[in-house]
This record gives sequence, structure tokens and C-alpha cells, in this order.
Amino acid sequence: MNGDSGRAEPVGIDLVAPEVFAPMLRRLALGALAVGVVVALLSAIWLSWTYAIVLGLVVAVPTIGYVIAFGRRRMWLCGTEIQARRLFGAHRIDLADATGVHLLVFPGRLSRIVLKVTVGADTQLVPLAMYTDAGSGRELHLLGLRKLADALSASELAAAVSVSAVLVAQLRAEARDAGLGERPLYRGVRLVRAKDAVSPVVLTDTEVAELS
Repeated sequence: MNGDSGRAEPVGIDLVAPEVFAPMLRRLALGALAVGVVVALLSAIWLSWTYAIVLGLVVAVPTIGYVIAFGRRRMWLCGTEIQARRLFGAHRIDLADATGVHLLVFPGRLSRIVLKVTVGADTQLVPLAMYTDAGSGRELHLLGLRKLADALSASELAAAVSVSAVLVAQLRAEARDAGLGERPLYRGVRLVRAKDAVSPVVLTDTEVAELS
């Protein structure tokens, strides 16, 4: 771990914090449980209770498992270290040790632009923004963008410094409440949409430079 990472205050960098969806997820889990119970009771009319219960679990458990997994997922930036909590265990990757830094766009009706960080064979994706075809969307909060930009600027990789400049430009655009067309992250998504791509696209060094 980088020495600064150990002393820095962790900053949440979830694009959408799990607690925002907590009420909906609870309703989804309860709904899945109710459906599972109904399926088990109806199946018991024709099957033994053992098979009926197993069938009810098959219906309910996947959805309940997804709700638990989604609720546990969190991501923080601590100095230059990204810490991601998953359903089982945690993942850490240090931006100071990055061997590759890219902006990756997932095109679609709800397009996402993410930071892809590689350290050797290890990879971490950090969602930065998502935009709909209608022109609405959600962007990572200002403090998260600022801390990511600072951490990337400390890297020796030219690509990391270039992406840091894009995040700084995004911060400035958000600070003056600029329209989407003036926001670098949205323009990055628009570049990929113009290509009619259907699979994830890594922005080239030239495209990243043009965004800032």
C-alpha cells in the first residue's frame, strides 16, 4: 500500500450509493420471498414438500442473492488506493502502481463511461458517469472526481495524467453548471455513440486528449 493511502481519509466513489436503492431492494427481496413461498405452496399440491420447498428456493434465492450482493458492493478511494468491497472479500488496487489507465465507454440507451485501471494482470473499473439517450444522467460527485484526478496526476503514466486532465475539466464544467455538451465525460460518450458501437469502446489517447 502507498504510504499516503494509509493516512488518507477514505472517500466513497460509488456512482450510485447502494443506500439510495435500499428501500427498493428490500421490497424486491420481500417480493421474491413471497413468490417463492407461493410457488412452494402450490407445488406441494402435486409434489412432496421436499421438492416443493426446493422449487420455492430456486425461484426466490437468485433474486435475494442479487439484492444482498448489490447491497454489499461499495468503492472507496484512500489516497491513491482504490478499495472495492464485493459479496465475498475485497479488492484493492493502487493508482500509483498503474500499468494502464483508460476511459472505457459502454454504449447503449443508458451509456456508461468508466475509468479502467490496470496493475499488471489486475483490473478495476470505476464508473464515472452514465447518460441516457434523452440527455439526462448521473455523474460522480465532485469530491470523488477531485480525489481521482489528484491520484491519477501522481502517476508516472502519461495516460493517467491525460485522464486526470479530463476529470479536472469535468470538475470545472460541473462547477459552472455547464450543459451536457460542454462536459468532457458526456462528450466521450457521444464520441462512441457516433461510431454506432454496440460493444465497449476504449477511447484512444488522441480522443482522451481532445476531451480536456
